[in-house]
Amino acid sequence: MKTVKLDARNLLCPMPVIRVQNRVLELDPGTLLEATCTDPGVLNDIPAWCRINGHRIVDTRVEGSDYIITVKVGECSNE
Repeated sequence: MKTVKLDARNLLCPMPVIRVQNRVLELDPGTLLEATCTDPGVLNDIPAWCRINGHRIVDTRVEGSDYIITVKVGECSNE
């Protein structure tokens, strides 16, 4: 399974979610997108966006001041 990394550090809401959304549109279903963010709001915002858009959170972790969220791209990503 392919993993793509996205650096969304030092961006405030709603920019991390927008960056994730834009990147997901370029990816094939099943691809993992690992977004590294510094805004703690992403812990709620990205999972909510995933639920609405048919994607799935497979991992969330905190490393220092970084919030790392891994999204599995769903079937409706390229619509």
